Amino acid sequence: MSQPSTSTTELPGLRGGTAAAAFSVADIVVVVLYFVFILAVGIWSSVRASRGTVGGYFLAGRSMSWWPIGASLMSTDVGSGSFIGLAGTAAAGGIAVGGFEWNAIWPLLALGWIFVPVYIAAGVVTLPEYLKKRFGGQRLQIYTSVLSLILYIFTRISTDIFAGALFIQTALGWNLYLSTVVLLAVTAVYTIAGGLTAVIYTDVLQTLIMVLGALVLMFIGFEKVGWYEGLKEKYSAAIPKITVPNTDCHLPRADAFHLFRDPITGDLPWPGLVFGLTVVALWCWCTDQVMVQRSLSAKNLSHAKGGSVFAGYLKLFPVFFLVMPGMISRALFPDEVACVDPEVCKRICGAAVGCSNIAYPKLVIELMPDGLRGLMIAVMMAALMSSLTSVFNSSSTLFVLDIWQRVRKQASEQELMIVGRVFTLILVVISILWIPMVQSANSGKLFDYIQSIGSFLSPPIAALFILAIFCKRVNEPGAFWGLMAGFVVGMIRMILEFSYSAPSCGEEDRRPAVLKDVHYLYFALILFGLTSIVILLVSFCTPAIPEEKLDGLMWWTKHKKAPAIIPENSEAAQPDPEQNEKDLVETASSEEAAAKRPWWKVVYMWFCGLPTNPTPTLSPGERAALEHRLTSIEEKPQWKIVCNISAILLMATNIFLWAYFG
Repeated sequence: MSQPSTSTTELPGLRGGTAAAAFSVADIVVVVLYFVFILAVGIWSSVRASRGTVGGYFLAGRSMSWWPIGASLMSTDVGSGSFIGLAGTAAAGGIAVGGFEWNAIWPLLALGWIFVPVYIAAGVVTLPEYLKKRFGGQRLQIYTSVLSLILYIFTRISTDIFAGALFIQTALGWNLYLSTVVLLAVTAVYTIAGGLTAVIYTDVLQTLIMVLGALVLMFIGFEKVGWYEGLKEKYSAAIPKITVPNTDCHLPRADAFHLFRDPITGDLPWPGLVFGLTVVALWCWCTDQVMVQRSLSAKNLSHAKGGSVFAGYLKLFPVFFLVMPGMISRALFPDEVACVDPEVCKRICGAAVGCSNIAYPKLVIELMPDGLRGLMIAVMMAALMSSLTSVFNSSSTLFVLDIWQRVRKQASEQELMIVGRVFTLILVVISILWIPMVQSANSGKLFDYIQSIGSFLSPPIAALFILAIFCKRVNEPGAFWGLMAGFVVGMIRMILEFSYSAPSCGEEDRRPAVLKDVHYLYFALILFGLTSIVILLVSFCTPAIPEEKLDGLMWWTKHKKAPAIIPENSEAAQPDPEQNEKDLVETASSEEAAAKRPWWKVVYMWFCGLPTNPTPTLSPGERAALEHRLTSIEEKPQWKIVCNISAILLMATNIFLWAYFG
């Protein structure tokens, strides 16, 4: 899929004066109220959250219900990159990009029914930690943590910041860096102060704002073009006045309203969209810390499943409120959004290859009434902040628990909490410094950039997790060398991809055959198969892991974990008078010290989530009971049935939509 360029300069038609003039007092009031409200919710949820422990800060105290989990999964995925990228790609190539949204529903159900039960039974906080329990050794855990952090910086953080800042710059005429820094500052404050509970509660609010704002714009847009039939007619005729002679780049695709496209010549070939994309989606939803962390914070397995189903229903909608509005934008403004002449495009948006990425901002500025325009800016800020808060939180979890604890084996809980917050600040700084790189490199193919990097680096991880959960014979050498082989092949393709740029309209395609003939979604499928073969070959050539060591760590053994035994007459259960007296003295002295703390120290400890009161110590019996509760995958029969029926209805709806738009 060749997606026209994202502008890195201001849009003459929408820039500085025009945007500022179009932005009324009502819009400014809406944006300000929105920011105040978001900060209030973030602070409120931080105050009532259990933030003083690693489990509390990083997993929301394992206390979340199904609806905030589902909303958080949805809003984490649909960031500002989706608003710019999905709408822009739809403007250029039609509805097929909506397959990226609907394809996510199968992996979401796999997350709730297959992956999360294994992760909960294994009692893990991060996914590299699961690999360590499953295979032993440290190199897998460190490799996957470092690779995940690289993927976050290259795909999620950089593209979301760039897309969000581009939207705000386009709409408000602000300086690109000023808008970015302001957003990142507000985002970082409540991520650092609140941990995952703040992230999940603000996600719920922002999902609501995103969906409502985008739906309003969708209805206004559909009314302008004459609803779906009118869109079909007007999109097919959306040709710019100035075209490149002897080419057909300016013509809308004949298959623009079909999801399933030619497997050889299609911009999104249907086997790639159905099978290749599923590989990348399995990594994204089932083996990626950012997403799985949401489900692991559930009260119990039924709530985790409910969150998956709810997120699945929410994923049905972006095709209607992001993809189709992108097509509406081309139908209404073909000269700007569908420009093909390099000189004209440069004049409109500063990029020679095309201006389809201005589709959504153009629609907001032109169609939204006063006040609602401010709401849509708030929606974009919500999308950006939601994605970033989730990635910042999950990145600090990975760094602290998988990398820092390797370096500092004796690190206290207090040290881990502070390091997590400092790492978040470092990520913010890296993100701001990375903006010029995203502006210059691949800025013309934002959605391609996000998806193709995922296709080059993620299939080996997806292959490893699937084999780890289902195949007993897979061992540590097989897993490690499989990942290494996949990483090398993926990196070679990625370096080639970004060494050759896609040809502009009318130019001959001089790229190597491996690039122009093998779509990145086909490559994801090939890489997945290659990695699986290497993992299995090396595993069968090396000693197997003893079966008793796999209890509670695989799909087949998840119920085998023996329940924690609480001793009745053991010495541990007998109170020790001397120990009790010692505990009382320590508690009294720590309370006395707490009373003497200066005000600035109390504020600092609250901000860092450190307990201001002494924390009670758990007896061995209490600790065993807590561990049993956190690793339990038991479900109440009636809720299990409700979840299963909801999932079947969701799958039926999804199949119907694929068939209808296929």
